[in-house]
Amino acid sequence: MCQHQPPCPSADSTDREAAHPVAHHPEQGWSLLCNGVLLFEDTGELLPDGQVIAPHRPDGTNRVATTV
Repeated sequence: MCQHQPPCPSADSTDREAAHPVAHHPEQGWSLLCNGVLLFEDTGELLPDGQVIAPHRPDGTNRVATTV
């Protein structure tokens, strides 16, 4: 599917999110990457084979506490 040189990461590689977007719809919260991955704004993914990858945003545990 990817026509880029060098080719983008495949949908089954760990860096699949680095593929180039071919369709971007921020108003709907998703992008289609050239490797066939649907990437959602919450960092969830739908792979071409139908596998769902749960959102994997940082959970905020590295926040610095402030006092007011």
